[in-house]
Amino acid sequence: MRTVVCIKQVRTLGDEVEFTDDGRDVDPDYVDLALNEWDSFATEEALQLKERLGGEVVVVTCGPEESEAALRRCLAMGADRAVRIEGVAAHDPIGVAHALAEVVRDEEPDLVLCGVQSSDSVQAATGTALAELVELPRVAVVTRLEPGDGKATAHRELEGGLVDVVEVDLPAVLTTQTGINQPRYANLRAIKQAEQVEITVRQAASAPAASRVRRMFVPPRGEGAEMLGTDPGEVARRIADLVKERTA
Repeated sequence: MRTVVCIKQVRTLGDEVEFTDDGRDVDPDYVDLALNEWDSFATEEALQLKERLGGEVVVVTCGPEESEAALRRCLAMGADRAVRIEGVAAHDPIGVAHALAEVVRDEEPDLVLCGVQSSDSVQAATGTALAELVELPRVAVVTRLEPGDGKATAHRELEGGLVDVVEVDLPAVLTTQTGINQPRYANLRAIKQAEQVEITVRQAASAPAASRVRRMFVPPRGEGAEMLGTDPGEVARRIADLVKERTA
């Protein structure tokens, strides 16, 4: 069973923040880099499937050379191969999905796993967009996975503590929730071995950007929250008015 796991190296802000001269990004000196928490659970799930069913685990990320640290952590956990894609903005989930789709098509996996979301962007859009681009069924917020013969049973988390149990044809794209398992720690020997593994580097195919960063700034402190009521229509209209006021 070949499983492709899409991961991301996320940036964590400290107490102090400074921006780059153009105001479009955070100064690298003020961020810490780490494997996205949700993606560590996705990687662990792929490794457990490999141990039970055989096959291989391929981890893929989009980003510059520094993002290889996240790939090597997954390799140290037990992944077999790693692919890094250059030339796509990590903040654009649609652009990332287009880049990941090229790798997924080439790998022809039995299963694609992604974390539900990334801790820095919190958009939860990449997995959904990827599934659409590669024309595979998708199940989101998976908390339990039971693969079968050409199918898989997935338990997915709903609001209010409810659980939805669905059967999906494989191959499929699943986004995993934290708590689906307990990610393993890599020992020192595995970490050193992962440092020697050659990572495949690919260039992203050209795709239209779905978003761009215009400016980053620390929001000014306001006088307090504005309560918008409970009627969905009125709330939506008030939010639209606020957006127009702030961007005018």
